[in-house]
Amino acid sequence: MKLAAIDIGSNAARLLISEVNENENARPVFTKLNLIRVPLRLGFDVFEKGEITFQRSIMLMQTMKAFGFLLKAYNVQHVKACATSAMRDAHNSADILKKVKLETGIQIEIISGDKEAAMVYENHVAENLDKEHAYVYIDVGGGSTELSFFSEARLKYKESINIGTIRLLKNMVDERQWNEFRDKIRSNIKSKLPVIAIGSGGNINKIFSLSKKKDGKPLSFQLLKDYYKELSNFSVEERIRLYKMKDDRADVIVPALQIYVNVMRWADIEEIYVPKIGLADGLIQHLYEEVVRTGI
Repeated sequence: MKLAAIDIGSNAARLLISEVNENENARPVFTKLNLIRVPLRLGFDVFEKGEITFQRSIMLMQTMKAFGFLLKAYNVQHVKACATSAMRDAHNSADILKKVKLETGIQIEIISGDKEAAMVYENHVAENLDKEHAYVYIDVGGGSTELSFFSEARLKYKESINIGTIRLLKNMVDERQWNEFRDKIRSNIKSKLPVIAIGSGGNINKIFSLSKKKDGKPLSFQLLKDYYKELSNFSVEERIRLYKMKDDRADVIVPALQIYVNVMRWADIEEIYVPKIGLADGLIQHLYEEVVRTGI
């Protein structure tokens, strides 16, 4: 069975195409066939102007048409498409998504921040790790940060906070919001067990790549602080040149590190795992369970 997930984020749109087969224990095995990322940067319009501008709406439509062709080329049977923070905030999002459905046949659902956090948790990474720790998922996006706290074999807390990389770049996060974020973490991320972070998003993946760590090994809190300090000292152009970053990564990576560092500091976390998961992966898992449950 071939499934696809489309994630329309505040910084980029992603199409993930996966094939699902059952192993000898009748458990699903997900094989990634393709992952395409398009830097639409919707949040740069929305968080300043409250709407998606005409030019970016054209970019979105072209992207969705291209995704539609790829879905047909791969003979994908089921698709789940979701939009997050920028689409939640744009007053013209309903009209744009109606037009996308009309011209491409792709139905995009605008999901709440809580549902976004839950979808990232659908990857169930923590369930496969040792039971001697508690785990907090940290998914940093352009418009919001999603947290899910997993301890003693169950999900204890999840929340979406409207602090993201693009909002920080646009100086749209004040001290009061940071203080509220800190208080929520200190109140809700508590455990008798030591807490470890699980990071998702393109920025933490880039930091992991720069670190040269082996897959499955965590990054330390100190290393993240060091990268935050180091990268903050360079301009966007210098980050592109020195660290081989794309321009749409080079500007958001420092505010992303600021978020990860703050969450880890406030939750007293010393290590973060980076298993290369994201909302699209969670959507695929959710879609598979939906298909099995309904038999469609």
